[in-house]
Amino acid sequence: MKTTGADLIITLLERQGIETIAGIPGGANLPLYDALARNPCIRHVLARHEQGAGFMAQGMARVTGKPQVCFATSGPGATNVLTAIADAKLDSIPLICITGQVPTGLIGTDAFQEIDTYGLSIPITKHNYLVRDARELLDIIPAAFRIACSGRPGPVLIDVPKDVQTAEIEIESLPDPEGPDPALLPDPGRLRAAADMIRASRRPVLYIGGGIIAGGAADDLLRLAEKSSIPIAPTLLALDAVPAGHPLHLGMLGMHGARFTNHALEACDLLIAVGARFDDRATGRAAAFCPNAGIIHIDIDRSEIEKIKPASIGIASDAGEALRALLPLIEPDSRREWMAEVRRLRAEFPMELDGVEDVTSAYGIIRHTADCLPPDAIIATDVGQHQMRVAQAFPFRTPRTWLTSGGLGTMGFGLPAAIGAALAAPARTVVCFTGDGSFLMNIQELATLAEEELNVKIILFDNRSLGLVHQQQDLFYGSRFIAVNYPKPVDFAGIAGCFGIPSTRLAGSDDPAEALAQALRTPGPHLIHAPVDVYDKVFPMVAPGGANSQMLTRAG
Repeated sequence: MKTTGADLIITLLERQGIETIAGIPGGANLPLYDALARNPCIRHVLARHEQGAGFMAQGMARVTGKPQVCFATSGPGATNVLTAIADAKLDSIPLICITGQVPTGLIGTDAFQEIDTYGLSIPITKHNYLVRDARELLDIIPAAFRIACSGRPGPVLIDVPKDVQTAEIEIESLPDPEGPDPALLPDPGRLRAAADMIRASRRPVLYIGGGIIAGGAADDLLRLAEKSSIPIAPTLLALDAVPAGHPLHLGMLGMHGARFTNHALEACDLLIAVGARFDDRATGRAAAFCPNAGIIHIDIDRSEIEKIKPASIGIASDAGEALRALLPLIEPDSRREWMAEVRRLRAEFPMELDGVEDVTSAYGIIRHTADCLPPDAIIATDVGQHQMRVAQAFPFRTPRTWLTSGGLGTMGFGLPAAIGAALAAPARTVVCFTGDGSFLMNIQELATLAEEELNVKIILFDNRSLGLVHQQQDLFYGSRFIAVNYPKPVDFAGIAGCFGIPSTRLAGSDDPAEALAQALRTPGPHLIHAPVDVYDKVFPMVAPGGANSQMLTRAG
């Protein structure tokens, strides 16, 4: 069978189950796009910026749990997509980015739109390739999918020179599609030792991270927690692992977590960390985190175990496999004293959501939005105060319904990620909470949203500022505000209208609750504009570098 490198790539992507690709064409990847034009099975979504294409692929991957693909050309196309790749690396998202490159004979000559994409991507990918021969694609494409979703998921970059794309080759057969390697199983001896520690503990806490979602381990987690009455403290990326309102759900820990959650962790005598990497935004000052607790650390990435905190027992394993194997080793335990202590802490240090009953306040809008949505609605955010408010106040009920940039904290993530989520799950409602600063980062993707006519609702909190930066300058830098405010107002509703997207202005509405509900239930894209006070801070808060037990509150 005769084929070109470009046609081979598209054929292999189709065999891997890829149905939608986001990207932007350019000179160095035009053969790839020409091959895509001849394939009736893969849909292409034209992003307006390569970073947006990367985040759209991330949105699809975060919702489905499967590797997804984006395209970019060489030079500035490749450098534009690097932020989305780095974001996927830190949040362990299976992403495959295929970039065009100048012909092999021009590599190293500073040719037009040449950049060392391979070299630039080494620190921010799980693996990367520079293809030198079209025949290599028979191994590289399936291997990229296997690598992206095996073990700790992550991004893979494939850089394909233009002459490799146009090269004609003869092949005898196509390789089989590849999936993840077999799950990493826990060591039985270490599991038994962990079970002994859990049995002996009086005040254990499950500290869970994004590995619970990546490993599909939410049900196993709840079974273990309920059997042994162990409270659960999720990180930002694990908030959708435990249904809101579950009696063992402590809510988010860390910098903007609940005070009672951080106090419970301060009091625990055993910390069972599963799929979590002890990030500084979760732990605060690491030396002061859970100072009286032994630590069981379960993670699929061996390098994360004991990287930040020493572990009494380290178990390298897939989260689901470890929890399922641990469950029969654990005895039922009501832990009445510990449960009473947790209830006391919850009553003494409640999460105070100012204005939550007022539909025109930030917390009120979040809660009212939640009341209007089905349990499988997908929530995306950008990064900033609105992100922390959603993390504090939105009642997540279903895994893989929460899309946010955790490790890299990338402003501009929200809108394109929401578009990707809607592409992957077109029958579901997607809501993107954003702030004016973040929204302006990738506002051009409104054009993509309008073209695709996706059911994405954008709730824009507008304080004419970089709100979280403003908050820190006010609290920790003597209120010396610099490069943080937007003095000239922006008509975001008007901009949305220019793209053909309807909008609702909550300010001045006779019935803001009904206006919000109407916007959310009307099919198609919609922007909901909500002004907020720039001095309305997000509390509680741990000062940067501080201990979680010493949280700042609105009261001081």
